[in-house]
Formats: sequence, structure tokens, C-alpha cells
Amino acid sequence: MKLPVELILSLQKVDGFSENDFISVHSSGEQVTSVRINPEKMPSGELTHHSPFTSKSPIPWTELGYYLESRPSFTFDPLFHAGCYYVQEASSMFLEQALKQTIDLSKTIKVLDLCAAPGGKSTHIQSLISKDSLLVSNEVIRSRANILKDNIIKWGCKNVVVTNNDPAHFSKLENYFDVIVVDAPCSGSGLFRRDIDAIAEWSENNAQFCSQRQQRIIADVWPALKKDGVLIYSTCSYSEQEDEEIVKWVEESLPAERFSLQVNPDWNIIESSGGYRFWPDKLKGEGFFLSCCKKKDGGAPSMRIRKKPESVTKNDLAVISKWIKTEGKRFIKNQQTVYAWPEVNADDFSYLLQELKVIYSGVLTGELVRDKLVPAHSLAMNMSNCVAGIRVIELTKEDAIKYLQRKDINPAETNKGWNLVVFQGHPLGWVNVLPNRINNYYPKELRILKDI
Repeated sequence: MKLPVELILSLQKVDGFSENDFISVHSSGEQVTSVRINPEKMPSGELTHHSPFTSKSPIPWTELGYYLESRPSFTFDPLFHAGCYYVQEASSMFLEQALKQTIDLSKTIKVLDLCAAPGGKSTHIQSLISKDSLLVSNEVIRSRANILKDNIIKWGCKNVVVTNNDPAHFSKLENYFDVIVVDAPCSGSGLFRRDIDAIAEWSENNAQFCSQRQQRIIADVWPALKKDGVLIYSTCSYSEQEDEEIVKWVEESLPAERFSLQVNPDWNIIESSGGYRFWPDKLKGEGFFLSCCKKKDGGAPSMRIRKKPESVTKNDLAVISKWIKTEGKRFIKNQQTVYAWPEVNADDFSYLLQELKVIYSGVLTGELVRDKLVPAHSLAMNMSNCVAGIRVIELTKEDAIKYLQRKDINPAETNKGWNLVVFQGHPLGWVNVLPNRINNYYPKELRILKDI
């Protein structure tokens, strides 16, 4: 691995940079694999007994993340598809410390993850905020927004709205969010070990271009942050113009005041003049930068709902109640498609639906067809919402993989009609058992395309 000479020269005076160690760790071929568990689906104790994770060690700056000794085939692990854990880079899980140390997570808050795809930080945020809180998970590129939506569904989120908007579109939501997370598009130098192709794409001009774009992104979304609200800014770049210089610009221009976080010295995270740097030669993780700022000005938020979405009828509700617990939920309908919104967030969901390009919200419950509900995959991923008595088929690992490939399965026992298929008790999706066949309803776009 030949690192760009211009990058090495530009880092000589950056806090924590050690040229020989930096070059050595990039030449070592070392790869770090880490995962973050879903506390709603898989307690850490259960993770220990699952074969890919019998040899693991905790990531010190998060209660939810673990290093693995080797990288298993996640594609062929049914629990990965069940949303029991997320494969995520360890350094980026420091977001947990940023949230815990800057805001009271026990309170009801509104959070925007502005550049959210593929969903690592959004699913992490959703695991940390209170059940009554609201997360808006946004991605500007439509194809990536669909990947984000799929990961939000897999995680089993209920209090999340997925949007496909430009950062400037959020400026009309003045003083609305308590926290805005901007994991900004960057030149990507912090990921050279994971993506060697990124080296060829790196240049000082590109880093400078990214710096200008990062300023524009923050400036566009800044009006949506409340007074005393928290901006969490991060990149996977080593370049000062994308890191410390951006934070300095935020403090001087917007205006804002930077938070100082408590960081255990044993973690070997370097505090610089503008934030916190992760160097791969000093800790077990990739290159990363994070900083937190508090907004110093702003007025009172205003939220005017001009038109609420269509609600379900009493007859619809009678059908829906056979599948999903109705208490604490508001059911809305788009043609025959039914979504379940948390009642506590329903007015905010309505407001966001009228102001933004929303591609997913709450829990997609299913389609109403001739006084029956055809259950959606997202309902299977949210089984804690479902009523008792739904028929379940436990699959072997072999059949679970076949199901995830949308192949035919032949379980030992079946019940006629709709059944939830599970692996080790964790839902994977739906099948419809007919007299002469079993219809596999795993989403085509999610299916495993290769064979073991």
C-alpha cells in the first residue's frame, strides 16, 4: 500500500500523527472486524452463544459494540438478516459517547441524522434514544436512501422517519431538532486500509473540495437546530481542512461553542484543537474525526400541520388488530397500504410528511386486500408489536438460508395460512402455506444472490 506523499506531508503537524507508525499500520494488511448488537433483539449474553461471536472483545467507548477475532461470512448468518446486529467500523461507534455526554438521552428529543446511508449511525442512535423520541434519518442520494430504509426496517425501528432530501430542504424546519448528526461526505483517507481504491481517488484538491461542501452542508441545515441544540460533526478523513478547520469555521461563523468530552486515556483517542482523532496505529479502528458543538442562538420552534394523512376506518382497524397491537399507535393509510405510527410522534410524523420527501415512516404494516391484511416484511421485523397467536415456523440454518435466497423450503411442521419463519427464535419474514406449496414472501431485493 503506497500512501499519497501529499497526504503524509500535510499531516506532519497534526495532533497525534506519527509518520513511521502510520505508514507501518497501513502496510501491515491488518483488518479490524467489529459489530454492534441490537439491544431490542439480541442481548449481549445471547450473542456470546452464537457461533461467529464466541471469540469477541468489547469496544471500550460503546456498550453495544464488539471486536471479532476474525471475519465470518455475515451473508450466510441468518441473525444478520434478522437485524440482531450491525457490522460497523469501531471508531465510528464513538458517536455513543458524543450523545451520552452532550444531551440527556432519557428525555424526549428529536434527532436528525443528515447523511445517514447505509444506516450504521442511525441504527446506533435509535438504540440509544428513548422510545418516545424521534429520529429523522436522511440520505440525499435516492439509491442509497433505499438501502438506508432497508436497514432501518431490519433493525426494527418504530420511531424513525426516513427521508430523501437535500440538506437545504431542512432549513424550513426552524429550531426543530435537539441534535443534528452530520457524518459528512469526505475525501475518505481514514478508510484506506479497508478500501485501497480510495487511495487512487485521493488528492489535496479533492480534500479541499470536500471541505467546501462540508461547510455548505452545515450552513444549509443549521437553521433546523434548536438554540442550545447539539451538532455532532464527523468524517473519515485525516485532513485538517475537513476536520479542525470546519469546526473552527462553525464556532466563528454560525456561531457555536464546542463541547469538551471526557475520554479515557486508555482508549488512545487524541484530542486535537477541534475535536477527537482516531489514528489506526494507536487504537483498534480506522481513521475517524468527531467534534460536538452547541448552537448559541435561535428562536422558538413552530410546527403547523396543514393537512393530516388519511386514517384507517373502523373496519380496517378490526382487520389490523388481528395482527398488531393497536394501543399507543396511530394507523394511517396511503391507498391500501397501512403504516403504524407511534401515537406520541404522530403529529411530528404528519408535519414531516408535508414538509419533506418521506420514503418510510413508523412501521409498514401491510396491504389491505378484500378485508384481509397481507403482512409486510417490516411487520415481521417488529414482532414485539404483534399480537399473540401468530403462527410460527422455526427453521434450521439450512432452511433459513434457502428462505433468505427465496428458494423453496420444506420445514418439518407447517400450519395453513400466513406463518412467521424464525431462526433461533428471531424473525426472518413471512410465508403463506397453501395446500400444495409454500409461498416465500422474503423481499426479492433483499435475497441472498450467491450460494454457500
